[in-house]
Amino acid sequence: MAYGFDTLQIHAGARPDPATGARQTPIYQTTAYVFRDAEHAAALFNLQEVGYIYSRLTNPTVAVLQERVATLEGGAGAVCCSSGHAAQIMALFPLMGPGLNVVVSTRLYGGSITQFSQTIKRFGWEARFVDIDDLDAVEAAIDDNTRAVFCESIANPGGHIADLDALAKLADKVGLPLIVDNTSATPYLCRPIEHGATLVVHSMTKFLTGNGTVTGGVVVDSGKFDWSASGKFPSLSEPEPAYHGLKFHETFGPLAFTFHGIAIGLRDLGMTLNPQAAHYTLMGIETLSLRMERHCENAMKVAQWLENDDRIESVTYAGLPSSPYHDRVQRICPRGAGGLFTVALKGGYDACVKLVDSLDLFSHVANLGDTRSLIIHSASTTHRQLSEEQQIAAGASPNVVRISIGIENAEDIIADLDQGLARAAG
Repeated sequence: MAYGFDTLQIHAGARPDPATGARQTPIYQTTAYVFRDAEHAAALFNLQEVGYIYSRLTNPTVAVLQERVATLEGGAGAVCCSSGHAAQIMALFPLMGPGLNVVVSTRLYGGSITQFSQTIKRFGWEARFVDIDDLDAVEAAIDDNTRAVFCESIANPGGHIADLDALAKLADKVGLPLIVDNTSATPYLCRPIEHGATLVVHSMTKFLTGNGTVTGGVVVDSGKFDWSASGKFPSLSEPEPAYHGLKFHETFGPLAFTFHGIAIGLRDLGMTLNPQAAHYTLMGIETLSLRMERHCENAMKVAQWLENDDRIESVTYAGLPSSPYHDRVQRICPRGAGGLFTVALKGGYDACVKLVDSLDLFSHVANLGDTRSLIIHSASTTHRQLSEEQQIAAGASPNVVRISIGIENAEDIIADLDQGLARAAG
């Protein structure tokens, strides 16, 4: 039977605990698992049998979360890890090598821009930043050493919606995977795999968990990419010395990337998600659809109010008819444009700082996707490391604040912004 999203967000991957009958997924707080015998142990280590060895690799609580997110995204499998940043490295790790590059959207979270522009250089990898809306520029940036195209479905901080269908068509034409960060949208608003994405990554810290308690990341594999077609992805298509010459794509087919992420990625990078964090995230996902509906409903009300306020220069919310990305909402995010957007203040940088310091209901934090309404001045915080040119390209200009609309009463959110803007103007 094909269940609906609301049912799957509660039940996918979970069964009553066979040992105790516990209905909620238990926290399996253990580092290691007893093998039945020596033959069983050997089969597990040879990847001839699926099971639990050591919690750096696999854990029953984490396994439920992996299956649930993969199901909600429409993927073949998923690998959970310790944060969204870890998920991005995990996604690139089987694809990249020294001298290779990834073509990346300029409209990314500031920390992602820093990770791609600075940190990955230490691996000998290169990121080529382009305006993801300019398909000619994307194609021009691709060469024989390119191994992926990377974007966000709903960009952080500006709420820009990427044309995933067009990007997937281009990536497919040149034989490359499209990797989509779906953190801001969640699979309730957008399912990138249905638009042609190969891999989907999340910072589960944000909307998936939804309560600001734990960090976590996940990589979801569509299972649809032919890793053996071009010879460009030897980690997946060629013999793996650590497993006696096993070829991941030949052996595991649609689950090749997922098995590689566990057997190589988690084994050697060690970016493990702990079971308690997985438990909190599972509980958060149970109410994902309910929360996202309210996030979107509130965001529309607040964005409309801000757009009509004389103290505001502009609002970037894609749900507004005035947004240049409004036409993509129904096609890419048919259930709503999310709860994240930016607001440009006529008073510039100083007014932004004063507004952040003047709000009572909003929390001034470096996070998004919480049940609470959150605000931050990106240019002085999350995007501080970037040049002003990079800040503008990323949608984090000095006169802009990023707002993550929570699920409180919309009237209370608006009232707090009203009094905060009054103080900022004063």
